[in-house]
Amino acid sequence: MIMKKLLLLFPLLLSCLWGIAADEFRVAELRCEYRDNPLAINTLTPQFSWQTLSVGRGFLQAGYQIQVASDPADLARGRKLLWDEQRKSDVSLHVRYAGRTLKPGQRYYWRVRVSDAAGNYSPWSEIRSFAVGLLDGSDWDGARWIAFEELPDSLRVVPGQEFNKIKIGDRKTALNRLPQFRREVKVTKPVERATVYVSGLGQFELFLNGAKVGDNFLDPAWSDYDRQVCYQTFDISEELQPGGNVFGVMLGNGLYNVPRERYFKALISFGYPKMIFKAEIEYADGTHETIVSDRAWRVTESPVTYSSIFGGEDYDATRERTGWMLPGYDASAWAEPLVTTQRGKLVSPVAEPVRVMEEFPVVSIRKTRHGKWLYDMGQNFSGTVQLEVRGKRGQSVQLNTTELFNFECDSITECGGYRGEYRLTYTLRGDEVETWRPQFTYFGQRYVLVSNAVPAGEENPEGLPEIVTLRGLHTRNATRMAGTFHCSNNLLNKTEELIAWGIKGNMVSYFTDCPHREKLPWIEQLHLMFGSLQSKFDVYTLYDKMLTDMELAQTPEGLIPDICPEYVTFLDGFRDSPEWGSAFVLAPWLVYEYYGDFRLVERHYEAMKRYVDYLGTKADGHILSHGLGDWCDLGPKYPGRAQLTSLAGTATPIYYMDAETIRKAAEKMGRKEDAAKYGKLAQDIRKAYNEKYYHPQTGSYDKNSQAGNALALYSGICEPQNRDAVLANLVQDIRSRGNALTAGDVGYNYVLRALEQSGNSQVIFDMNSRYDVYGYGYMLAQGATALPESWQALPRKSHNHLMLGHLLEWFYTYVGGIRRDDSVQAYKKFIVRPEIVGDLRSAEASFRSPYGLIRSEWTTEQGGFDLLVEVPANTTARIYVPAPAGSRVCESGLEVAQCKDVESLGTEDGYRVFGVGSGIYRFSVR
Repeated sequence: MIMKKLLLLFPLLLSCLWGIAADEFRVAELRCEYRDNPLAINTLTPQFSWQTLSVGRGFLQAGYQIQVASDPADLARGRKLLWDEQRKSDVSLHVRYAGRTLKPGQRYYWRVRVSDAAGNYSPWSEIRSFAVGLLDGSDWDGARWIAFEELPDSLRVVPGQEFNKIKIGDRKTALNRLPQFRREVKVTKPVERATVYVSGLGQFELFLNGAKVGDNFLDPAWSDYDRQVCYQTFDISEELQPGGNVFGVMLGNGLYNVPRERYFKALISFGYPKMIFKAEIEYADGTHETIVSDRAWRVTESPVTYSSIFGGEDYDATRERTGWMLPGYDASAWAEPLVTTQRGKLVSPVAEPVRVMEEFPVVSIRKTRHGKWLYDMGQNFSGTVQLEVRGKRGQSVQLNTTELFNFECDSITECGGYRGEYRLTYTLRGDEVETWRPQFTYFGQRYVLVSNAVPAGEENPEGLPEIVTLRGLHTRNATRMAGTFHCSNNLLNKTEELIAWGIKGNMVSYFTDCPHREKLPWIEQLHLMFGSLQSKFDVYTLYDKMLTDMELAQTPEGLIPDICPEYVTFLDGFRDSPEWGSAFVLAPWLVYEYYGDFRLVERHYEAMKRYVDYLGTKADGHILSHGLGDWCDLGPKYPGRAQLTSLAGTATPIYYMDAETIRKAAEKMGRKEDAAKYGKLAQDIRKAYNEKYYHPQTGSYDKNSQAGNALALYSGICEPQNRDAVLANLVQDIRSRGNALTAGDVGYNYVLRALEQSGNSQVIFDMNSRYDVYGYGYMLAQGATALPESWQALPRKSHNHLMLGHLLEWFYTYVGGIRRDDSVQAYKKFIVRPEIVGDLRSAEASFRSPYGLIRSEWTTEQGGFDLLVEVPANTTARIYVPAPAGSRVCESGLEVAQCKDVESLGTEDGYRVFGVGSGIYRFSVR
C-alpha cells in the first residue's frame, strides 16, 4: 500500500523538483467523469478532462497522450496498459475512454501529458484514479436490503400528499422505530485495499470501530426511490484494523418517510428505513473477502427517537448501547433483521455529497421575556447546529431553529409559510460535557431558541443543563466554488453576497426552493438561474443528476412536472407550467454551451422531444396559456401568481425557445427530419405569437409589462424590425417607475439579459443601486442576509431562496466582463469586456472555467484605466479596453504595437479590441 502511494506521488514530486519554470507547461486538474478520483462511476466508457498550466504566453495544446492501467506501478512504467492513446488534438475536455473493457467494482489509474505546437511534451501528470461502480444487481454479490420493520404496501403514500390539499384522514405516518445495525468481522491478513458500498433509506450514517466513515451529511442523495436509489462508496483501507472490526449503520427517515407530527410540508411514505451493504476487502496476498448485508447482521432501536426532514430530530443519549460499535460487544439480545426489497435501481451518485461547509459561532445571546434563550448566528443559512452541554442524566434540552424571529412578541416567526414546529431535542447521558449534532435533518436558520437550559455562566437556580457552546453548521452540496466578485460599490457587493447565500442555502442533492418550508426541487431555476449558478459554482454534476431526475419523473404523456423528483403531486396549476418543465429542454443545451459536454443532450434528447410534443398538445394555435407565469412579480396583489403579464406572455416565448433548442440539437446530431420539423414549429409559434400579442401601434407585447417585452426580445420571437420599439418600451417602463423593477421569478432574468445584450447596463445599475424601491437594496435594508422569496422581503415568505438571484450573472459577465464567446463551447474562446457604469471605479471578477482560471480586474480614475486579465492555457481571448480616441494604450508598460503577444483587432463602440493567447496581461490607458 505504501509503495503504491509513493508511485502515485512520484510524477508530482518530479514536477515539483523540476519546477514549472523549467518545463514551461504541465498538466493539472485531472478529472474523470467530472470528479476528482471518483470511487464509483456508472459507466464503462468514462470521460477524462484536464487543464494545462503554462509559464509562457500563448500556449495552445497541439496533442496529448493518455494512459490507463489497472495498477499504478504498471502505469508509472508504461506497461500492461489498458489504454494508450496519443493524438494530435487541442481537445482537453470530455475525452472518452476507448481502451479494453473495464469491470464493475475495479479501480483504475490514469495519467496524461500534452504537447505544444513544436512537439515538446510536458512531464506526465500525477497519477489519478477512478473506479467503476456496481452497475447491476449481480455486482452486489448477494447483498440484501435489511430492515428493522417493514411498511405494508397498503400504507405507502407515494407520491406524497400536501397537508392542506389532499386529505388522507387521521392516518398517522412514519410510526416506525429508527434502527441501528451491527456486524463484526475479523481481519487476519494485511489489507491492500478495502471498499464499502452502502445505501440506507431515507438517510444513513456508516461507522467503523466507533468512528463515522467519511464526512458526508444526509447520505444518500435524494431521488425518486421507486425508480432510483443512490449508494455511497467509501475507501476504508486505512480504517480497517488487524483483528476484530465492527461495521455500524444508523438510519433516519429523510424524505423516504415523513412523520405527521410537528411540521411537514408533505406526507410521504415510500417505506420504513432499510439498508444495503457490501464491503470488498482485498488482501496483500491477492485474496479477497466480501461482507454483505444479510441475516448475519443484528439490529436494534437507536437513540434517535424522532426523525423528520421537515420536523426535526430527537436524540436520547440514555438509550445509547455503550460499546456497540466496538469489537467484543454482546449483541445477542439484538434482533435478526428482516430481509426485504426496494423498487429503485441502485446507482452511484454523479453529484458531490452534502457536507458541512462552514461554521458560524454565536454573535449574540439574549433572554426572552418567556424565560428562553435566543442564540443569533448572524447569518441565515441552511444546516444544523452542534451543541456542547453538561447536566444531569435524563435532562433534556430543546432547540427551535428559525430564520426569522419576532422581537416584539419574543417568539418564532412562522416565516416561509410553514406552520408547525421544527424542533431538536437532546436528552443527556450525564457526562461532564456532551457533544451532539443532529444526523438526519437540517433547516433554514439564523436563530436558535433554547428551552430547558441556560448558557454557561448564567444564573441557574433550577439546575437546568448548561450550554457550553452552540455553533451553526452550514451544510450544502460540496461542489467547488467557481467565481469571486468584488467592486467599489458596497451595495453591489452586499447584493452579490445576498444572492450567493440564496444559492448556498439551496444546494443539496438538487437545487431546492428553500431549506425550511419545502426542500423541494422546483426546476425552473435550472434555466433561469443557469448563468448566475455557473458563475459562482461548478454545477455540472448537479445538472447531470437533476436532468436524470426530470426524465425519471416524465409522465407517459410527456409532461415534466414542476418539481422533479415529483415527491408531491401538487394541484391548482402547480404541476404543469411550461416555464418550469422547459428546464428539461433548455438546461442540457446550456450545459453543453458552458461545459462543452454534449452527452447530456444526447442522453435526454428523445425525452426532451416528448416534452415539446406534449406542449404542442396543450397549445391553441401554437399559443400556450397555462401554468404559473411570472411568479411573484410586483403587482397590486400579494405576490404569487403572475399579475402584470399574461400566462401566454411567458409560456409561449419559452415554448419557442424549446423548439429552437431541439432544432439546434437535431442539427448537431445529424437528424435532418427532426431539425426541419422543430424549425418549422418554431416559425409557426413565432408567427402565431406576433399576430396575437404584438401591438404595432405601441411597439409592445402582451400587457406592455417588463417581463413580456423582455421575453420577446431575449427569446428571439420578436421580429427584427420591431426590436428597437420593444426595447424602448422596456427601458421607458423602468425609467418611468423611478428605475424600479416589476418582473418576477421568470421575467426578471429576461429583463436583465435583454438590457445587457442591448448595451443598457447603465439601466441595470440604476435599477439595482438603491434601497428605497423593492429589490435587492430593499431586501438588505430589511435586514436580509440571504435572498428572500419576494422583492418586498415579506416576513410570511421565505427568506432563503435562489429564484430571484438573476443579477449575479451580470456582475461576472458585464461588470467583470467575463463572457463566453458564443462561437465555441466551454470558454475555449472568451471575451473580457468590462462595463464602467454608475459610480463604479473598480471591479474584480474571477471564474474557474473548464480550461482554468479566468481573471478580470480593472480600475478607473480621471484620465486613466487599468485592466488585468488572466487567460488560461489552451484558450484565446478578445479583450475590450475602454479607450477614448487619441488615448495611449500600453500592455505591461509597452505600447501595444510593440507587444508581439497582443494582436490589435480594431475599435468597437469606444473600446480598443485585442486578441491574446494564454497568460497574464496588464493593459493601461492614458
